[in-house]
Amino acid sequence: MPVPLPRPQALLKGLVTVVLAAAFAAQAVAALLPNVPLLIAATVVSLATEGVLYRWQRGVLSLFAKSHADIAVRHVLRDLLLVVGLLRLGEQDRETVYAPLVAGLLVFYALHCAIQAASVLVRRTRTLPVLTRNIDASALRLSPATSVLLRRPGHRLLVFGLPATAGLLASAPGDRPVYAAAGIALSLALGLAGLGALLIRLLPGRRPANEQQVLDWFDAWLADYRPTVGLYFSGGAASAYQANMWLEPLAGLEGRPVIILRERFMVQKIAATDIPIVCLPKVSTLMRLEHSTLQVLIHPANSGKTSQVLRIPTIKHTFVNHGESDKLSSCNPYAKAYDEVWVAGPAARERYALAEVGVEDKDVVETGRPQLDGVLPYAGPPAGRWTTVLYAPTWEGWDGNPGNTSVIAAGENLVRALLADPGVRLLYKPHPLTGSVDPRAGAADLRIRELIRAANRERAAERPSDGAELARRTAELDRLTTSAFRAGSDTVERMLVQSTPEPGRAAAVARATAAWEEAYWASLPEGEHQIITDARPTLYSCFNVADLLISDVSSVISDFLASEKPYAVANTSGLSEDAFRTAFPTVVAATVLTPDAAGVPELLEAVRHPERDEHAGARAELKLRLLGPAEPSSQERFNDAVRALCGEARDHRARVAERLAAVPGQRTPASVPTAPR
Repeated sequence: MPVPLPRPQALLKGLVTVVLAAAFAAQAVAALLPNVPLLIAATVVSLATEGVLYRWQRGVLSLFAKSHADIAVRHVLRDLLLVVGLLRLGEQDRETVYAPLVAGLLVFYALHCAIQAASVLVRRTRTLPVLTRNIDASALRLSPATSVLLRRPGHRLLVFGLPATAGLLASAPGDRPVYAAAGIALSLALGLAGLGALLIRLLPGRRPANEQQVLDWFDAWLADYRPTVGLYFSGGAASAYQANMWLEPLAGLEGRPVIILRERFMVQKIAATDIPIVCLPKVSTLMRLEHSTLQVLIHPANSGKTSQVLRIPTIKHTFVNHGESDKLSSCNPYAKAYDEVWVAGPAARERYALAEVGVEDKDVVETGRPQLDGVLPYAGPPAGRWTTVLYAPTWEGWDGNPGNTSVIAAGENLVRALLADPGVRLLYKPHPLTGSVDPRAGAADLRIRELIRAANRERAAERPSDGAELARRTAELDRLTTSAFRAGSDTVERMLVQSTPEPGRAAAVARATAAWEEAYWASLPEGEHQIITDARPTLYSCFNVADLLISDVSSVISDFLASEKPYAVANTSGLSEDAFRTAFPTVVAATVLTPDAAGVPELLEAVRHPERDEHAGARAELKLRLLGPAEPSSQERFNDAVRALCGEARDHRARVAERLAAVPGQRTPASVPTAPR
């Protein structure tokens, strides 16, 4: 087996580490000899390498820190070697000349420690127990963040200490300690100014509200806004799409919606919306919702922190999932922890019954998929020269099941077969987590992308002339969806910028998004294949331009069926086609493709000639089973389900209030809130 070669990134990290170590070694030799040219060159190389580390190689910094060779140690060592070199350049009485300079350096390092301590205190005052978006938080005395130099010790020591190091370096050639004195004085001045700026932030009138004041403000906001239904979400940065897909259905509900988050970084991951957003990192703060008017929480995903909010007895909880498929993950036993499970159609109800995971049929409610209202219906075979095929495989999953993703076993074969047809325009949209568990999936994904790029080079289509329109639409959409945060802003500053919601912003974003998508598809060279990995265009936008979907057993199939367009599923499970269709009901109306992609030419012919399409009727029936009836609309059924569950929550609170009223010393009925109907 050939030995794998190191990755370029690893080679670069190793090179930077070797250069820095060599620079320090050369500086030590030059200081002891002494050798002024070598001392100057080694110090300059050392400083330049530090700059490279902080700009491009942050990962190496953590390795140095683990070895107890962090920035403070490196900076002190660099200056110490310079002082040693200067002392060895002249006569023995030079110690009396440089002693004050050494004392100045020591004072500077003491200032560095004091600034770091003050920075920690300032950061603690700006770590609020509640973070918000779209809520007026002016009463909390929010303010812009301090300079990033004052918050990051590595950056600060490099910048503030640079004059002292440069002064020592300039003193070496001409034996002029005045340069060292001037540099150290400037570093001391910078340190004092930084410390003063931080101490001012610690004055009572300059600090944000303290923890109790913030909690009191939050309780008052809950009492004033009186939320009725909320979306609860917790997860990693890559999972934000699971919450974002439910924003529009949530905004269309009756009552007063709210979004409850648990991770601070997630506040900025939620897409543009007019709905108030509240982040409650601590469990103790989360429990304050028990005394609010909130009646129902909607859960699009399970997480470790979900169990914490399920402890609130005054709130009803429903699981809506972020997508439905035939995979076992769509029938997780955790679902039985919720009061209800809302599914798209009868197929999911049957799936839960067959899975026997503890979810009773009476707790399953069919609401459709409200976010699919924007998916366009089938309008016939391809009208133009090109047949647009969307290949949207899912990722490999956590269980290692070979049938989860087609990327490893079939992806390259499918793409080659599609690219071999001169009338195909391929849209390749892999799952964002592809390769995160199995490296083979990541490697196959890279090879697929290279196949597509190579095909584009051969096709060499000309780009349309309306690229300027796309640029204009992109700028408009970015202006609406990207807050103008300055570099180095912290969570409090971002909360300040987003504290005043713009009325109608979500509707403006929706219009801008639709205009951007139209401009995007119009701007593409005719027939050029596309690798789509950015958030835009969305999967649903790809649905609307595609004539055919090729995917795996995943929620992508269920959502695509809203269009009733032809679709195919790659069978990499090892099962026979009959067993594959039996095991996964969503495949009933699909063309099943083997890993060798032998059936692709016939599939394309069926798409171009509907009379050869044997699955059209089955797709209509399967759509009804998976997504439910077209009338009433999914949004209406979703709203009805919320209304009914809110009613159950109110009835439950009323019964609790009656029982508490009969127990001396317990909370009075007035302390159990009831939300408006």
